[in-house]
Amino acid sequence: MEKPQGQRTCLYDTRQLDAVLDHMAWQAAGFLTGRHQVMLAGILRRGAPLAEMLHERLLHDYGLHRITRLDLRIKRYADDLTLLHPETKLTENPEHASLDLTGTALLVVDDVMYKGHSMLRAVEYLANKNPAEIRTVVLVDRGAAKLPVRTDIVGVRLDVAPEHIIECNVPPYEEQFRIDLLDPGKPHSEPSSLSHPPLVRGGAGRG
Repeated sequence: MEKPQGQRTCLYDTRQLDAVLDHMAWQAAGFLTGRHQVMLAGILRRGAPLAEMLHERLLHDYGLHRITRLDLRIKRYADDLTLLHPETKLTENPEHASLDLTGTALLVVDDVMYKGHSMLRAVEYLANKNPAEIRTVVLVDRGAAKLPVRTDIVGVRLDVAPEHIIECNVPPYEEQFRIDLLDPGKPHSEPSSLSHPPLVRGGAGRG
């Protein structure tokens, strides 16, 4: 998909995001210590590789070996927030139809929390699988959620104008791991960097 035109500013580069993910993994480890059944569910597209990055850190840095992975496909918005479907739709993998999460501590991972449609749909779907608990994890929380869904683990919080777009570039979907701010009302230019991004750093909180 061709990205929308406008002026892009790099808020976080790969080195900075690696540090953000380290902190998110530390928070997740605190939730998961002592849990015997753990699953990371990534919302496709970019929530899935983010879940895998957290999985690797939890395994190698915290010795949490009993973690399984699940990916969910939910359709609503394109990268430029153009409405693709009038209602948020979750496509169930037939292999997941009989999935039983009884006793499982579940972390649901997505790239951006904006209005909250995708995360709420994922949580509703997974809640019917009878998990012991569900925690939500997002790389970016815009603080603009309109639905009753919270964010338990947040990489960064970004307070930006409603017309601006937060682009999370996550391999393998993009070449570089970075967060860009897109202003579609300004002419296209090569991404620059902000010395002081418009954000408040991580920590658990509510979207």
